[in-house]
Amino acid sequence: MAGRKIEVSCYAGYKGDERPRSFLPDGERVEVVSIIYEWIEERVEDRTRKRFFRVRGSDGFEHLLYYDEETTSWFLTNG
Repeated sequence: MAGRKIEVSCYAGYKGDERPRSFLPDGERVEVVSIIYEWIEERVEDRTRKRFFRVRGSDGFEHLLYYDEETTSWFLTNG
């Protein structure tokens, strides 16, 4: 799944970056008002793991963010 790499501020629990609190899609901070749904996708063939979060932002829109555990990067997608 392709996405645009973004900067994300997270709640960091014992697992590290567990869930997003805010993100900067276009240089402006969007606070995560609520997490609507979250899930994990794992691919056995290449052992990749991504954590997805459908969130409602302070801008009034829903956004789909995911964390790629292999690259330790966050992405925003149009999913």
